[in-house]
Amino acid sequence: MLTAIIDYESGNLHSAEKAFQKMAREGGGSEVVVTTDPDVVSKADHIVLPGDGAFPACAKALRASGCFDAMVEAVEGRGRPFLGICVGMQLMARKGHEYEETEGLGWIDGEVMHITPNDPALKVPHMGWNDLQIVRPHPVLAGLETGDHAYFVHSYQMRMADLSQRIAFVDYGGDVTGIVGRDNVIGLQFHPEKSAATGLRMIANFLQWRP
Repeated sequence: MLTAIIDYESGNLHSAEKAFQKMAREGGGSEVVVTTDPDVVSKADHIVLPGDGAFPACAKALRASGCFDAMVEAVEGRGRPFLGICVGMQLMARKGHEYEETEGLGWIDGEVMHITPNDPALKVPHMGWNDLQIVRPHPVLAGLETGDHAYFVHSYQMRMADLSQRIAFVDYGGDVTGIVGRDNVIGLQFHPEKSAATGLRMIANFLQWRP
């Protein structure tokens, strides 16, 4: 089994790579690689899209990368399990509104908007630990429950047009989308590699997920 973490020059992937490799070893030795090679993405059994930075820049870099077409074909055409992390999750939306309107992948029915807490004392970015409120079960959340903590760093969130595709949210002066998914794709707004046991459990579950 091969898991490809796509490198499109959108963040330091070292900690994510180490976390996925650790859980792959503990789960039976799946191979995990960070790659810019579309051939590797094409033959991967699982695909991970991380991302740090602004939505427009990440969207442009992803579409310009050699891996974009291979990723879309693998996920849409062959049903490969896909995990988006942070901006990688936001790119799953129909569009983003950070600085300028930008088209997303359209895999999740939502749009990425600035976080606007209803409590003016709450600062943006939303940064630090927060409790997940799980609204529907998912295999990647097996063994987890509402109240488990995850680590967030973001100023924009996905506002859902179809709430059936929202798996979990957190409270930060109102609902902030934490996890989205449908069919063979799932996205985490937080960083699982920085979310201690909760995040490692999700990584392990994703590596075992067969939609």
